[in-house]
Amino acid sequence: MFEVAEEWTRYGVEWLRLLVEGLGATVIFIGLLVSLRELANHWHEKRLDDFNAVRLIFARYLATALEFQLAADILSTTVSPTWDQLGKLAVVAVIRTALNYFLTREIHEGRAS
Repeated sequence: MFEVAEEWTRYGVEWLRLLVEGLGATVIFIGLLVSLRELANHWHEKRLDDFNAVRLIFARYLATALEFQLAADILSTTVSPTWDQLGKLAVVAVIRTALNYFLTREIHEGRAS
């Protein structure tokens, strides 16, 4: 009985992980579309000197997507993780957290200027 419950839990977590990864990719895709629209507006209005606003828009989407991707990585190690999986998660979590930190800092600095 326990083995069946564990198998179903593993199965559910894998589907949830896939959903969360898909959401992260979707957020990046939407951010790309929004950023391209803003970039086209800049070109159309001949504002070719300042693309900081476009960069900040895309950075917000990337920061959000990184959160989704980190959540997916955490989900993948929730059911019976191995030490190898935990080590990889730790490395990926540190990298994604650092990226998110610097993106968020750049967003705040961009708003201030």
